[in-house]
Amino acid sequence: MGVHRCTGVVLTILHLLFLVNGILLHPQRFPLSSTKNNLRSRQHIKRILKYDEAAPPLHVGIVDALSSIYEEKIEPLEDSFHYDDLDDGNDMSVQEIQAGPMVLLLGPWSSGKTTLINYLLDTSLLRVGAEPTTSEFTVISYGNKLKKTDGRVLVADRSKEYAPLQKFGKNFLERLTNVEIPHPLLKKITIIDTPGVVENRKQLERGYPYNKVMKWFIERAELILMVFDPNKLDIGREFETLFKQLRGKESQIRLLLNKADNVDSRDLMKVYGTLYWSLGPLLNVTEPPRIYMGSYWSYEYKPSPNTSMFKNEENCLLKDFKNLIDNDVENRIAAVRQHAIKVRIHANLVNEYLNQFYTEWSLFTSEYVAAANVIAFPEKFDIFRNVYRRLNINPRDLSGREVYKQFFAVHELSSMTSLAQQCTFFYGCPIAKLNDAIKEALPALLTTLLNLKSRHEEL
Repeated sequence: MGVHRCTGVVLTILHLLFLVNGILLHPQRFPLSSTKNNLRSRQHIKRILKYDEAAPPLHVGIVDALSSIYEEKIEPLEDSFHYDDLDDGNDMSVQEIQAGPMVLLLGPWSSGKTTLINYLLDTSLLRVGAEPTTSEFTVISYGNKLKKTDGRVLVADRSKEYAPLQKFGKNFLERLTNVEIPHPLLKKITIIDTPGVVENRKQLERGYPYNKVMKWFIERAELILMVFDPNKLDIGREFETLFKQLRGKESQIRLLLNKADNVDSRDLMKVYGTLYWSLGPLLNVTEPPRIYMGSYWSYEYKPSPNTSMFKNEENCLLKDFKNLIDNDVENRIAAVRQHAIKVRIHANLVNEYLNQFYTEWSLFTSEYVAAANVIAFPEKFDIFRNVYRRLNINPRDLSGREVYKQFFAVHELSSMTSLAQQCTFFYGCPIAKLNDAIKEALPALLTTLLNLKSRHEEL
């Protein structure tokens, strides 16, 4: 079987046709049941990921500086304008900045998500099975010893970044768990295992706001693995909703066609084509999706002419993990800056609502009526147009009118404080500090990090 490279090459159906050329003349179907005789070597995982290597000490100082910029220049405006309560907003915290990158696993039930995690971590601690076994969101993180914590305890631990999950309610917390495992890879990443997408169930049967919970994790994930079983390729309503939430994260998505050694070469081409054409329209990208084919579990590959390709695919996926680890701090700086930009947009929008409200409120218009008019008809007052022109941003970067209707239903417009009113003689203006973080402090911190890394590599 031919081997293709990792560098941006997408395996299309045409490529696959060439790969299986000659094999289709002598098809051989292999048994679907595994003999499970031999365990697969994991030396390549350790070699590629280098998870035993300590992170350079310079990273610690940069992350501490990043946390300080957030606390001093971003968080004050975030709090005063209640950004966390915006439906489109994603809360941030120092704990999140200090935490390592998050890898999120999504996909249908029993597609092999949990088995893949067991394989990576050389463990069998996480329960797997042919029927749906993962009905919980499981946070898999590092610990000095094996430990399992339920969701209520996890969100109460202020040293971790999961406190905001409290807002999703008691039913969700009963389906949230944290498993700590003493594996060195977990010092560098945190893995989130999720309930499988089950298309024949209604979302309401889950008993908690599944889509909102999923959105919370998607927004924070640096790498998103979507795992598919060749026998479960149906894309239904819940999956379509999931893909809508993934918009803007396309570069971080990896599609995995798991259990590929259970399929002979002739059928593998058909399965690949089905998945390729099913997912293509759902991903907002101009290039075809990259699909990794393989068998991601602890046992040896079943006899197949495609084995060398499967091994190469796995190595490519592991290199994506390594890139994630190597670029962790740069990604944190970029994430904080992007968050700061969103906070600035929100603050300017609320400020514009306030300006128009004060203009509308007069002797002839009551406070209540003025606020109601501005909130209900922002287009009449050019609120969104004024903001995107002032900030020179794409109008699509602004949340919609309905989002702000919901926001002002929680926070009365007349109770908000304008940007100018928040300025003081001794402490200056919070908006000026936020602008400084976006334009000066964060870019300078990134430059410092890249220079330090360059010197470190030269040594």
